[in-house]
Amino acid sequence: MSGAAATARVIDGAGIAADVAERVADGVAALAARSGRPPGLATVLVGEDPASQIYVRRKREACEKAGIRSIHHALDVATRPDELLDLVAELNADDGVDGILVQLPLPPDHDPDLVTAAISPSKDVDGLTPTNAGLLAQGRAGVDDDDAPGLVPCTPAGVMEILRHEGIAVEGADAVVLGRSRLVGRPLAGLLIAANATVTVCHTRTRDLAGVCSRADLLVAAAGVPRLVTPEMVKPGATVIDVGTNRTDEGLVGDVDFESVREVAGAITPVPGGVGPMTIAMLLANTLRAARARAA
Repeated sequence: MSGAAATARVIDGAGIAADVAERVADGVAALAARSGRPPGLATVLVGEDPASQIYVRRKREACEKAGIRSIHHALDVATRPDELLDLVAELNADDGVDGILVQLPLPPDHDPDLVTAAISPSKDVDGLTPTNAGLLAQGRAGVDDDDAPGLVPCTPAGVMEILRHEGIAVEGADAVVLGRSRLVGRPLAGLLIAANATVTVCHTRTRDLAGVCSRADLLVAAAGVPRLVTPEMVKPGATVIDVGTNRTDEGLVGDVDFESVREVAGAITPVPGGVGPMTIAMLLANTLRAARARAA
């Protein structure tokens, strides 16, 4: 991964996501033929947040295209917390539902941790329940191994799939994860450790942030700060994965200053078209994996 590059290779996340979706569709068809029904994914949306509505619609469309049965529950913003928990319990008990996704964020009167913990770990296709997070923290969960217990969060799983697809060496690499969220930073660090990388997790309060990042062979930016990563923070020839999706007056931008960093990096993901499509693709993969486990 060393050595400067005139211009980084731009990684086509959308193309990789399409490959994953195609594999999932083949697996869905095979499972449906064997079990007599397709996998089912239940999505739950509380309220009418425009961004959440778009995300859920895209997830449902991707499911249907892959042959996964989409079961949607659109709840009024006035839905009480106990009513939402009752719905989750019903979905847990429904044999036609293999995966449950409660779209976040929830309205202020709902406790997202309580709702997430109420989802059956075997149907937790977001990989966020304490059980699945614990399996990942113990190094027991995996992305590629159907025999490994637990389900892994979709965005970190998508990052690992990008690295695998692109043939980017992870074992022995110096990896820096910029961001410590439960959705991306922490689980991704666990996956990279399991892949034998040497991992540093840093954040916006890290001392000498630029110095820490500039030592990385693999830099993953997931801090939620527009264009935080600049060229002096990147080791020449490094692989830069941009997880950021920040809406600005100039449109959607990542956590990486793409145009300037691509002059230093060896490979880089764009925003949009990089990690974003992988998140939905890995949701499909998780749903199929959950359905296979329940059918075994």
